[in-house]
Amino acid sequence: MRLSILITWLFVLLAGAFALPGGSTAQTGLTRAVPAAAPGAQRNARIEVELVPMNAWAAPGSTAVVALRQKIQPGWHTYWRNPGDSGGPTTLDWSLAPGVLAGDILWPLPRRQRLGDIVNLGYEDQVFLPVPIDIPASARPGSKIPLTVTALLFVCSDEMCVPDSFTLRLDLPIRDGTPPLVGADGAAIQRQVESAPRPAGITAHATLTDGRLVLGASGGPLAGADIDRATFYPFEAGLIDHDVALSASAGADGLGLTLAPTGDLVSTGLSKPLAGVLATDAGAWEISAIPGPVLPGTTGRSLATADGPDGAFPGVAAAIQAMAFAFMGGLILNLMPCVFPVLALKAAALARSSRDAKEARADGLAYLAGVLVTFLLLGTALLLLRGLGQEIGWGFQLQSPPVVAVLALLMLVVGLNLAGLFQIGLGLQAAGGSRLSRLNGPIGAFLTGILAVVVAAPCTAPFMAVALGAALILPAPIALLVFLCLGLGLALPYLAISLSPGLLVRLPRPGPWMERLQQGLALPMFAAALWLGWVFQRQQGSTAAAWLMVGAVILSVSVWAFGLRQRALATGSVLRPLTLTSALALIVAIGITGLAVSLPPAASPPSARGSGPASQPWSPQAVADARARGRPVLVDFTADWCVSCKINERTALHSSRVAEALSRTGTVYLVADWTRRDPVIARELARHGRSGVPLYLVYAPGEARPRILPQLLTEGVVIEALEAASSSVRPTGRPAAAGR
Repeated sequence: MRLSILITWLFVLLAGAFALPGGSTAQTGLTRAVPAAAPGAQRNARIEVELVPMNAWAAPGSTAVVALRQKIQPGWHTYWRNPGDSGGPTTLDWSLAPGVLAGDILWPLPRRQRLGDIVNLGYEDQVFLPVPIDIPASARPGSKIPLTVTALLFVCSDEMCVPDSFTLRLDLPIRDGTPPLVGADGAAIQRQVESAPRPAGITAHATLTDGRLVLGASGGPLAGADIDRATFYPFEAGLIDHDVALSASAGADGLGLTLAPTGDLVSTGLSKPLAGVLATDAGAWEISAIPGPVLPGTTGRSLATADGPDGAFPGVAAAIQAMAFAFMGGLILNLMPCVFPVLALKAAALARSSRDAKEARADGLAYLAGVLVTFLLLGTALLLLRGLGQEIGWGFQLQSPPVVAVLALLMLVVGLNLAGLFQIGLGLQAAGGSRLSRLNGPIGAFLTGILAVVVAAPCTAPFMAVALGAALILPAPIALLVFLCLGLGLALPYLAISLSPGLLVRLPRPGPWMERLQQGLALPMFAAALWLGWVFQRQQGSTAAAWLMVGAVILSVSVWAFGLRQRALATGSVLRPLTLTSALALIVAIGITGLAVSLPPAASPPSARGSGPASQPWSPQAVADARARGRPVLVDFTADWCVSCKINERTALHSSRVAEALSRTGTVYLVADWTRRDPVIARELARHGRSGVPLYLVYAPGEARPRILPQLLTEGVVIEALEAASSSVRPTGRPAAAGR
């Protein structure tokens, strides 16, 4: 019974945090959780192809999306709609039932592939070619519509080019209702559909000047946009050199590119529009440049002209940067308020073992192992759930009311232990608390590493957001290395001290002060339990929170009886009523906690904005409406379980000076509350390269891209951003130049 309480709660915590919702089954390799039986992929030595649905089914009268997935072997490539100097595009010949119509391929952005003087436009490794499929309203729910296509691909290497033909079939289920995405493939197809280049009201002119083709584009999303890279992919071959632009520049109203025309175009002149895709780091759009003079406002500062990462897997440099940022974020995480209580406990344990270098080394290494293992489990769970179509991010476990309830009770038990109500020799107490911890140092240090990661989840340190956002688009093995680097950064300070005898001898000697410190450290644990109880109340409502409070009181009775039993055993007495009381109270507490988490949640969480400035709920439409009125917009992505968010609210966002600045600049303040799981917010976070909160965006009128504020805010940072956004509006209402 000595270890039963903490082992029980630790097991429930980890099981709840990593449980897969909806009974989904993990799929690995090339298999997927597909609702209908598919004939499978076809492959040869060069390529593997398969028809992949974006959604699990299609509703009658809807438009489904099916993609041709190409998994291309190393050394080979396929082609874009304009293949460049050689090769040919993928073509699809559909055989469909009456009333079923297939649209055109939504082509992802290509990459330039160079071989000597030849420049091709195409794809390597893996690519999805999505196609919209119109389902007739007469389709019968419960049936399946067969989709058959003959795909002709040119698959080429540096030495040869082979035309491959495949006939593929997919039976698409028909059902009513909104279908979910089909695992990782469905999520990837959805991202491709959402980011596919489309017309956007951009005006474009092209003119031949001194043997160069000058392409200018302005208006629409280009006006005042913050762009650092631009390139152009023509739809038709034989007009311009397929290599990158000779130069590119950004002006107040748009972009200008200088391209190398072909000899034929120079001799015949430009007699028809030049159509293609203008790709930038702010987005990609289809344009049609008519012959005409250079557009004003399209020249200025120089831009990069290389291919961007769109549609391609990040390279080695991106992976190294993500790991470096994760390591720095882990280091800074030690300074965040979430981790303070655990680090204080660990410091006390380190002081206790400071006179035994061998014990200190074992303690530090065990703590490192606990941190790394837990980050590895969290990262695996996050990647697995996202791969199964769940739109979640960092801190996802705290969006689950059962996990929050277990964490609240766990913090309560740790606080009661530190206060001296009971003692343990194993478990979380080895985080630095009891006189028995010396007997179980490595085990206790390992469990402390687990606890440190668990309580760190509500915080996001600088550098950490960028690293975790990149991890979600990196291949899984590299993404897990990012999580391990984050753990290494978190554990490094304690590990460095434990491995340095010179630092150990400088620590104060153990004494009665350590017991007083231990009792004092119970207070932040109690505060953490209260805070988690408040988060639970926001998620589940007041009734559920009241039941959780009752469960916490009964659990405290169980712990109290357990402590009395320990002291009785220490004096040689055996008090069976105390054992029975502790066990029965524990069972009742578990039952009441189960009741609290099983109650239906409140319709919507009550407002927790306090006395902050007036705000509105965030939605993409709310942003679009405010920007259409020419108003600056401040978007606050937050959650009640995010400690960093709450600190920023108290110190900056809810201050009177910021409220006055919001009013003075006419800024619309929108709050995206991620306390509960919300796939729309998760997608928006991912769109800005983030996997968790906080995230703060400031949209200036007329600018396509928002400004991302630091994760740790000050009044000055917020006010400066609001004033800069409002100053981009000229008296006439026309957006001012970006000036960047």
